[in-house]
Amino acid sequence: MPDLLSAAEPPASDAPLAERLRPRTLDEVIGQQHLLGPGKPLRAAFESGQLHSMILWGPPGVGKTTLARLMADAFDAQFIQISAVLGGVKDIRDAVEQAQVARSMGRRTIVFVDEVHRFNKAQQDAFLPHVESGLFTFIGATTENPSFEVNSALLSRATVHVLQALGDEDMQALLARAQELLHSPGLTDAARARLIGYADGDARRLLNTYENLVRMSGPQALLEIDEAMLERSLGEQLRRYDKGGEQFYDTISALHKAVRGSDPDASLYWFVRMLDGGVDARYIARRLVRMASEDIGLADPRALRLTLDAAQTYERLGSPEGELALAEAVVYLAIAPKSNAVYNAYKAARAFVKQDGTRPVPLHLRNAPTRLMKDLGYSKGYRYAHDEDDAFAAGERYLPDGVPDDLRFYDPAPRGLEIRIGEKLEELRQKNEQSRKKR
Repeated sequence: MPDLLSAAEPPASDAPLAERLRPRTLDEVIGQQHLLGPGKPLRAAFESGQLHSMILWGPPGVGKTTLARLMADAFDAQFIQISAVLGGVKDIRDAVEQAQVARSMGRRTIVFVDEVHRFNKAQQDAFLPHVESGLFTFIGATTENPSFEVNSALLSRATVHVLQALGDEDMQALLARAQELLHSPGLTDAARARLIGYADGDARRLLNTYENLVRMSGPQALLEIDEAMLERSLGEQLRRYDKGGEQFYDTISALHKAVRGSDPDASLYWFVRMLDGGVDARYIARRLVRMASEDIGLADPRALRLTLDAAQTYERLGSPEGELALAEAVVYLAIAPKSNAVYNAYKAARAFVKQDGTRPVPLHLRNAPTRLMKDLGYSKGYRYAHDEDDAFAAGERYLPDGVPDDLRFYDPAPRGLEIRIGEKLEELRQKNEQSRKKR
């Protein structure tokens, strides 16, 4: 196996800064020491010569492509890169043909699929026979949770390695390398902190932004780039929110949990963070509708209607006017009484039906539109509730035969309207019990 420290050909001087600073040896990689440190999984794979198929899961700009390329260099393997955004089955076929040619010449192949979660099931399945036969080593890169986005068959044949966003110290080291390569001025502490905060652990974003900053600053920055110069040069680019990566899901999770936790201020904070990051407000509206049904439910049925009205208002007004209606819904959901009783009841009913099987509908509950059905006993003995006292047929059974009378899915929460619902249910259940005792 070639020396791990042997450098690959450096990129051209006019290449983007991120490409020029791409590590050419394992020891040049900044960050990911939980995978690349002594005795850690990927370091061990490099040093042992045991290449294996893997999924590299992590946010953008943390070195997924770099690691795949370094593996190809280290193992003297042919490196074939496919973009799942732009590629398709033809690209997979071409990769297979190239891998077959390389194998006939005694050379290994690594097929690297960037954004592998963008491939559909059929496209992902196309890799399976070739991974199993050892024709090539498969490396997939994804910013999304592979448990949800990668087929289980492919996932079972690959080791998942989780890459982490770069920490502040790693980003400072990267900036120092960039400054040395560009022979550019330094940054004040405030500007450096602001730039690193904006990059949010994404090395590519940091380097691209810094390169643009140096280019735009020009002769004004002969000595040092300060925060004011940073803002003048980059303006609206200084948003810290990444609407395309894992932070998207972390932030909507924070909004949901703040609403569930009845904190209107934190809820508004996360709501505005998402809007500021460029998230489609209609997506937020859909999530708010879910919160209204999942976390408030029948404790305050008005919450769902108000949220739907807010979503419709946004559709009519758009941004920024319509955002106020969504903010109103956010605050209302946060302060509304909370109940997940219906959500839990629904899940419990689904689980029960799944394991219980299909029971026949009792005859007295069946529809009887024809004479034959009536002769067979369909609908016989059914008690029409509106003809009973209080429109309630006490003691009537509506569950299939064999299911116990005391089966319970829905347990109202002692909050909001569900207090009254619980009282009503208890009253009806007592009437049922008394009626059944008389039989």
